[in-house]
Amino acid sequence: MTASTRIPAAEITGFKGAVVKRFAKKALGQVPSSLGVYWHNQKVLMGMTAVGGKVQKWDACDEQLKSFAHMAVASQVGCSWCLDFNYFEAHNKHLDLSKAHEIPRWRESDAFSALEREVLAYAEAMTETEPAVTDDMVASLRSQLGDAALVELTAVIAFANFTTRANVALGIESDGFATACGLKPLPARSAVGSTA
Repeated sequence: MTASTRIPAAEITGFKGAVVKRFAKKALGQVPSSLGVYWHNQKVLMGMTAVGGKVQKWDACDEQLKSFAHMAVASQVGCSWCLDFNYFEAHNKHLDLSKAHEIPRWRESDAFSALEREVLAYAEAMTETEPAVTDDMVASLRSQLGDAALVELTAVIAFANFTTRANVALGIESDGFATACGLKPLPARSAVGSTA
């Protein structure tokens, strides 16, 4: 648990709490710090968990592209919890960890394909305030991914913005998931501007 959460974690109690903690430990090896913060409003916690579960089941878009897009949002917004967790998830899903490790500095890295770079730029453009998505971005991705995959990718990025911004606002930071499975720390986000 990080000491910097803006709302102190609630004690996770009762039968429901025991089930939630058991599930978290089984799936993640530990109870995430965010769980105690969100436990203050169990309807929000369960709703966010339910939506996240549905997002995980979508399959029209390549898993690696979706993972990289979520990590790009987390890096841009500054959500160390989401970046750490998604790196851990990339490890568990056997995605390309050398590329995942480069997400915070993808613009300077030569690790990414042209399509991956477009997806990362699209994720950042959606995350800008005001969003900076262009017709050309959408047209290019649409021609490479197809309509169903692009709709899914867009929804994944929107969900990433939903979760990362909530975690940053509440002061929820990394729980060390990546370190716990032996992954080297992620580099800091590049100082280069986030527009494509």
